[in-house]
Amino acid sequence: MKKLLLAALLLMCANGYAQKFAGLAKTPQMGWNSWNTFAVNISEQLVKDVADAFIALGLKDAGYEYLVLDDGWMAMERDASGNLVPHPDKFPNGIKAAADYVHAKGLKFGIYNCAGWRTCGGYPGSKGHEYQDALKYAEWGVDYLKYDWCNTASMSSDADKETYAAEAYTVMSDALRAAGRPVLFSLCEWGSTNPWKWAAPVGHSWRTTGDIHPCFDCVKPHGDAPSVWYSWGVIPILNMRNQDSLRRAAGSGRWNDMDMLEVGNEGLSLHENQSHFALWALLSSPLMLGNDLRSISKETLSIITNKEIIALNQDTLGIQGFRYKSADSVEVWAKPLAEGQWALLLLNRATTPTTFTFDWAAEKITDSFAQRELSFGKNSVWKVRDLHAGKDLGNTTKALKSALAPHQSLVLRLTK
Repeated sequence: MKKLLLAALLLMCANGYAQKFAGLAKTPQMGWNSWNTFAVNISEQLVKDVADAFIALGLKDAGYEYLVLDDGWMAMERDASGNLVPHPDKFPNGIKAAADYVHAKGLKFGIYNCAGWRTCGGYPGSKGHEYQDALKYAEWGVDYLKYDWCNTASMSSDADKETYAAEAYTVMSDALRAAGRPVLFSLCEWGSTNPWKWAAPVGHSWRTTGDIHPCFDCVKPHGDAPSVWYSWGVIPILNMRNQDSLRRAAGSGRWNDMDMLEVGNEGLSLHENQSHFALWALLSSPLMLGNDLRSISKETLSIITNKEIIALNQDTLGIQGFRYKSADSVEVWAKPLAEGQWALLLLNRATTPTTFTFDWAAEKITDSFAQRELSFGKNSVWKVRDLHAGKDLGNTTKALKSALAPHQSLVLRLTK
């Protein structure tokens, strides 16, 4: 009888945790990750400074909640019992102290590891230690795990790679659930094994692209042959695997991740920063900042705290935007929103200025996936609001004429 009661209790606990796990990331996660600016040069003091900045800058109020340490937080070797050890110089008081500081600010704390034997930076990976590591994360109070794909065994065929990746990530997913603490699980295998096909039951988001680079339309090579790898600018990431074609996989609790934001990092202009942020919002990608919050400019802060743009990303309908049309250098992206509203983004992909006319009466946007249609006419008049400028532009009874600088975007919310 006691065994039956214990089994029933364990089952109830497991079911309760499964519900908590499934309840995470109802909208795309928002937060900050250390990698884009600091790589492995992280510390307890940096965690405290960033947590303080979250509050002082109003980021928590704007919806950002996760502070995530990327690669490099651990010592180069595990201890004699096989446990991960916080780097003694970077985190002299341990990871739990850092997590406690973040939690005291009303924020959530995240950490990084890898499905391979070593992380991308050469630190201990979780291969063969998944359950042990998950228990340690729960002990430390971790709320978010970014899980990378370096130093994993290569497979002979694409199908084998998918199976291998799904199995590896499922092991860590199961370990996190067994540890008993709800943890947002962010898969980072760069879209190389088609995670949009298999990852929805496993984690809350999955990378669909290689690593991002702070440029708008470039591909950056790194390393020497034969070990060259690449990072990608905003436009190449949009084009990689045709991002909007993956939208059927996205929804509440499961998001396509186009990598962390480069907004505010050197290499992007004001208009490029605005377009980058708005595109990630429209495509329902997680909004994970990657800049130095300790020295942020007013210009960058105004972009990342634009609540009207953020609202597109956090819309409760949870449908990813799509590319509607291209006309010369201008692309038009569309996203259906809750309460019958729509968002449109007009992007000048060219390196030269352009003028653009959007004749509402001649347009009809059909989204078969969302079973939505957007048309304009005498009996279908919409109010138009410019979300970058935060001002109303009238309605759809007159054609919209716009001058767009290189890589500038116009982001509109349409309300009936």
